[in-house]
Amino acid sequence: MKSNSQEQSIQSVKNNNGALLLGAGLAVTSMIILPAFAMRLGLEASLTGALRSALMNASSKSGSRLVNTQNGGSV
Repeated sequence: MKSNSQEQSIQSVKNNNGALLLGAGLAVTSMIILPAFAMRLGLEASLTGALRSALMNASSKSGSRLVNTQNGGSV
């Protein structure tokens, strides 16, 4: 029979995996998919950089919110 602390540890690992997966997906989007899409549309480099920066900022905020809310912390 698992103790309460073991169950919390397992849940914590699952939460961290979800945050890691979300962050990795958004990083791939901002580093590979967004520039390719912007080049296809003919957007300038400065606009592509601004979009990439905004996407990375959003990914870091959403990742930290995911971890905080799943661990019972305030956002």
